[in-house]
Amino acid sequence: MMSDVWTVMWKERKGLFVSRGSRARALWNLLVPLGLVGIWFPVVEGPNWVSSPLALTALLVPMLLVATTVPDSFAGERERHTLSTLLASRLPDRAMLFGKLAVAVGYGWLVTIIAILLALLTVNAAHWQGHVLLYSPALVVADVVLSLLLAVFVGGVGILISLRAGSVQAAQQLLVTIMLIPPIVLAVILTALHKQVASALGGLDFMQIVLIVIGVLIVADALLLRVTIARFQRARLILG
Repeated sequence: MMSDVWTVMWKERKGLFVSRGSRARALWNLLVPLGLVGIWFPVVEGPNWVSSPLALTALLVPMLLVATTVPDSFAGERERHTLSTLLASRLPDRAMLFGKLAVAVGYGWLVTIIAILLALLTVNAAHWQGHVLLYSPALVVADVVLSLLLAVFVGGVGILISLRAGSVQAAQQLLVTIMLIPPIVLAVILTALHKQVASALGGLDFMQIVLIVIGVLIVADALLLRVTIARFQRARLILG
């Protein structure tokens, strides 16, 4: 099965910046988060960047990039009238799903790692203090691990939407709308229960909170992938 997954990944990789709109737009979508997280924020925050919660803005990079690429996974094939050909191939269902998901997630996560390293270079170059500034271990774990888990989560939701969406634009709009819901709900909960939340988390340090969030996201990703696999019905997609 791995060879089939690699086949799908190779196909998706070749069309990453071609079939998903103009090259200029794809380049813009790539450079904006890199510029903000990798250059602008570190310069503004200064030496505190390597230990500041603002460094967690790197988590927005995989979410944004995956949200702009994964809707094309099946909705794009449908628009280009190549979906029936893909579904009629010998490729197993899971190879299609995992191959398309892996390219979107890998793209978003790789750019995030680049942004994190670029930010470290930027803050050292712009605010040199005679020694190399390094991220705190907790921030490294948070940025690297959480960015991967968030990329998988957004990718899974995007695949589910793309399976049924009539167009890439419709899939992107719905995915972005859904992505906005959790932060809004979380903000409302924190506002209403800020005292209780502060009391519950008061005895935990940053690393412990990060590990809790990692555990929650692992469970959420596993459940989402199971749902995605169950919802992928080749016969229904061919008829549709």
